[in-house]
Amino acid sequence: MTPTEMRRAVRRERARAKPMSPEERLDRLVDTTLTLLREHGRSVTTRQIAEAAGVAEGTIFRVVDSKDELVERAITRAFEPGALIERIQEIDLAQPLPARLVTLVAILQQRFRATFELMRKVGMVRPADSAHDSPEAVELREYVHALLEGVVGEDRALLSVPVRDFVHRLRLMTFAGSHPLIADGELLAPEEIVDTLLHGLLRKESES
Repeated sequence: MTPTEMRRAVRRERARAKPMSPEERLDRLVDTTLTLLREHGRSVTTRQIAEAAGVAEGTIFRVVDSKDELVERAITRAFEPGALIERIQEIDLAQPLPARLVTLVAILQQRFRATFELMRKVGMVRPADSAHDSPEAVELREYVHALLEGVVGEDRALLSVPVRDFVHRLRLMTFAGSHPLIADGELLAPEEIVDTLLHGLLRKESES
C-alpha cells in the first residue's frame, strides 16, 4: 500500500468511526497531553498533541480555550490516584506479608518516580494545593490509605505499632528512598524498604 493509499484508508476509517462526544474528545486530548508532557515538558506544541491524538489541531481549541488549559488539565490528571488504586486492588492478598509489601512498595515507587519526573519536566516545585488540600483530595487520600492498610490485612496483629502508623512509615520510606535527591542517588529497592520496616537494621543474634 502506497503512502497515499494509507492516508485514504485512515480517513475512511475515521469516517466510519463513531464520532466522539466533546467530553470523550477532551479526555483523549488530556491523556495524550500528559504522555507528551512526560517527554517534552511544557514545550510540547498543540501540533504534536493533535498528531498524537489523531485529530486536527483546530479540534483542540473547540474543547479548550488554550494550550495552557490543556496542560493544566493534564497535570491535574497526573495527580489523580485512579491508576494507583487499580494496581493496589490487584495485589494478591494470599501472598505472605513480605511479598505483598514488596509488591505494594514497587507500585508506590513507580508512582512517585513518574510524579517526580513529570514535575521536573514541567518545572513544578510542588503539587498544586488543590491536589492535596481539596475535600476530594482528602477523601481520596483516606481511601488510598485504607487500601494500603488492607494490604497488611490480618497481619496487622504482628505489628508493634498501629497499622496506620506502619503504613505511614512505609509511605515515608518509599517516598524518600525513591527520590534521587533525598536518597543522594542511592535509591532503595522495594525489598530493602520492606526488610528495614519489618526487621530493622540490627544484626540478628545468629549473625553476631
